[in-house]
Amino acid sequence: MTTDRLSELTAAGVAVWLDDLSRVRLSTGGLDQLRREKHVAGVTTNPTIFAKALSDADEYDWQLRDLATRGIGVEEAVRMLTTYDVRWACDVMRSSYDASAGVDGRVSIEVDPRLAHETTKTVAEARALWWLVDRPNLFIKIPATEAGLPAITAALAEGISVNVTLIFGLDRYSQVMEAFLAGLEQAKANGHDLSKIGSVASFFVSRVDSEVDKRLEKVGSEEARALRGKAAVANAQLAYQRYGEVFASDRWQALADAGAHPQRPLWASTSTKNPDYRDVIYVEELIAPGTVNTMPEPVIHAYADHGETRADTITGAYDAARQVFADLESVGIDMADVIAVLEREGVEKFEASWLELLDGVRRSLEAAARGTGHPGDAARPNAEAAQQAGGNA
Repeated sequence: MTTDRLSELTAAGVAVWLDDLSRVRLSTGGLDQLRREKHVAGVTTNPTIFAKALSDADEYDWQLRDLATRGIGVEEAVRMLTTYDVRWACDVMRSSYDASAGVDGRVSIEVDPRLAHETTKTVAEARALWWLVDRPNLFIKIPATEAGLPAITAALAEGISVNVTLIFGLDRYSQVMEAFLAGLEQAKANGHDLSKIGSVASFFVSRVDSEVDKRLEKVGSEEARALRGKAAVANAQLAYQRYGEVFASDRWQALADAGAHPQRPLWASTSTKNPDYRDVIYVEELIAPGTVNTMPEPVIHAYADHGETRADTITGAYDAARQVFADLESVGIDMADVIAVLEREGVEKFEASWLELLDGVRRSLEAAARGTGHPGDAARPNAEAAQQAGGNA
């Protein structure tokens, strides 16, 4: 008999989400097929994903022509194009949302990454996107920068569901959970139904190994090389330990009694960047109840083919994870600097993708206004550049 490995993963407490979205996927029924056949229970997007999606010219031609005819500016056009897809995806995933009482079936859209260091503008855009998509199963993605933390609290306080993105370090993750608790407490005081407010904390995984491994290679010792491929999983495992501590507190219990759902850890950046590593390592080694793993479609299919589901590969590994950190420090790896670099580069890469997306849409609108060729053709080279700049989340 064929083993349904993704069903086993779901039964182990891991929600399988897709890290991708395009209008082709929507119009062909591909997303709904993944929902039905591969247990996909949510969708995440980012600027790089949208830049690539907009290169699918034919699917966007009609909307680009209409936007050009109306004289819509490029930034507003990008919002119209992306929110159209996200709204459609929310409708596709609505049955999962209803079946899970609002926990799953979520679709994420990110605020303009150029606002990552501006709190007030981030909150204003979160409101605008929440209003524009107008679906209860939406997540607004806000980056976990210093300026993003108060924006997370403010958005939640207004009843806006939030996907906190670009988390790399343990201390920042603790600040994110504090921002979440404060936001729900304010939402309760403001009279919002806490059961309707959702949140996940997107903890990036593979990029940690990419940065640490590069530094270990530079150190060059046998002890250093033996630590390659261990930092990312250890980092995420220790994050889950902090999650368990926070959501066992009396402070959280008071919110849970009022109907709140916990802010689940979400493992992002789960495609393996080093071909020497197992292609599903960032799924197999991060199995625990109450988590989300958002995967590009190739990782979903890889896990369906040969993933090994073991019961909880996280909670029994805390001591080993701390030892990995101690060993990294002993060979000269400064994890605080690693995290600082990753956060800065994460914002910069998404900004670059966003700018490439804007440029591609600008060219497409100009082509549509001239009535020459396929409007989306102009976006193709720039979308490819954006994908290279942003990389796979």
